[in-house]
Amino acid sequence: MSGAQVEFFYDPVCPFAWITSRWVVEVSGARNLDITWRPISLKVLNEHRTDDGYTPEFRAVHLAGTQALRVAMVIDRRDGNDGVGRFYRVLGERLHPQGRRSELVADPEGFLGDCCDEAGLRRAADACNDESIDEFLRAETSLALQRTGPDVGTPICTFQPGTPSESSFFGPVMSRIPRGAEAVALWDAVVTMAATPGVTEVKRSLREYPRFD
Repeated sequence: MSGAQVEFFYDPVCPFAWITSRWVVEVSGARNLDITWRPISLKVLNEHRTDDGYTPEFRAVHLAGTQALRVAMVIDRRDGNDGVGRFYRVLGERLHPQGRRSELVADPEGFLGDCCDEAGLRRAADACNDESIDEFLRAETSLALQRTGPDVGTPICTFQPGTPSESSFFGPVMSRIPRGAEAVALWDAVVTMAATPGVTEVKRSLREYPRFD
């Protein structure tokens, strides 16, 4: 898979998307991956839920994820995809290994502004309240679901986008980050499955609590 392209649809508050993203970054050097970071909003994906399981706490976290994605989209326009990658790296480290998600929910503009500073980016945190960006986030979320079908979440990976070999999968969902040769072997296996006609789902329900080391 030399010189491969991959589009990675993520919501930054999802711990499993974070784990998968670090795996893709781990593989990028070995497989010369060109990663494009694209948004998918858990707030949009869950907006029609009325069940008791979708608690106010979940709603607040998903809103915070959308606020972070608004900032990421301003960074994308201003600083490009590399800037988004740097922002997501800093934001994800704070949210997941450092366990600071409640700080994002409590003060999104301040928290996201600090992330911009740490990533070496000009502040764009005021965009967190710009609901006009949501039309674009909704379109991106819709596009991701067109590629996989409904009833999936984040992340979604598209391999070789815009080519006759384009294929997309939800996940892989992992509880730990593969490293080194293990990461590359898994990448090759997933790409092979994605490119194989007729393969639609590989799943098991056993899942560990996320580990970020």
